[in-house]
Amino acid sequence: MIRILHSVSNMDRAGIETMLMNYYRNIDRTKIQFDFLANKPKIGDYEEEIKALGGHIYRSPGFMPQNIGKYMDYMRRILSEDRDIRILHVHNESFGAFALVAARKCGMPNRLFHAHSTNIKRDFKYLYKLFCKRLIPKNSTMRLACSKEAARFFFGSRVADFGDYLTIHNAIDLGKFAFSEETRAEMRSQLGLSDKFVIGHIGRFSSEKNQTRLVEMLPEIQKLRRNAVLLLVGEGELAQDVKKRVSELSLSESVVFTGSVPDTHRYYQAMDVFVLPSLFEGLPVTGIEAQANGLPCLFSSGVPDEAASAENTAFLPLSETNERWAQEIMLLYGKNNIRSAGGCIMKNAGYDIGTEALKLQELYLSIAKAER
Repeated sequence: MIRILHSVSNMDRAGIETMLMNYYRNIDRTKIQFDFLANKPKIGDYEEEIKALGGHIYRSPGFMPQNIGKYMDYMRRILSEDRDIRILHVHNESFGAFALVAARKCGMPNRLFHAHSTNIKRDFKYLYKLFCKRLIPKNSTMRLACSKEAARFFFGSRVADFGDYLTIHNAIDLGKFAFSEETRAEMRSQLGLSDKFVIGHIGRFSSEKNQTRLVEMLPEIQKLRRNAVLLLVGEGELAQDVKKRVSELSLSESVVFTGSVPDTHRYYQAMDVFVLPSLFEGLPVTGIEAQANGLPCLFSSGVPDEAASAENTAFLPLSETNERWAQEIMLLYGKNNIRSAGGCIMKNAGYDIGTEALKLQELYLSIAKAER
């Protein structure tokens, strides 16, 4: 058996982490095991499940320049203590350079960098992130990406246009997200939404997810559909800011915040339309899940075109007015949508986890075999 060390932020319920757990649950764990290098101190939502599946959790000193020596020592200790770790698979965007550089200096021959985004958040770490991003090509041995645009951002146009990278689909358990009229009625009753028109969104509350814009659209949607409400599923550093904006617009009776939930697949059932007004995305797992449920989906133009597999999915620039967004939401909803067809559509598009997990498993095994 070989072990794969995945470098992540921490194993909370977020897009990348959920994608990894989808693969982890579906690989043959007698041949391959996943371990996780968490680079934030917070204990993640998935950690108990990881341990139950046989994985290990390592906690690094963190991505600070002054920690590079400690980080190197920590990586050296991990790799020396467990010789079954044969592959490093990095998911940390620009800060993934930490794990890649440390692993290269420790003699780890197989260093995979996985591009999951199409931009870098412009915060106080922006220049530091740009510097780290430049270290990725020469310290990784294989390029992976969730979409062509994510590959373009991290590896350059030449690599993206010539396909000199491997696409790893953000695959899901399609059966789990299949539409169910019974579950829909149950969830709408549980959430007090039985007689509401529900615009849904699932995602971490962070600047790039842009939930505040979604809140600001709601009054325009309500002009077209008086019983419209927002269902916002997730948690994050900007949750309180979004709640404050809801209060400022006197929308508290029209917005439902659920916080982090372990069974997000049930919440799609309660929705009528799914909306992602993201500033940028690599390829959103939630968008795949929503389409598998057969929901009409409206994405911003910050979401790659590859995210759309179903006909009832559309894109709109964020430069358009809230009124225009409201109109497009109602237009999508008014089409003849057959929600039960979602799973079949997404399977044909390559998002079935059973098929994709086998492909990733074979990739890992081939890399380990080549090393011998």
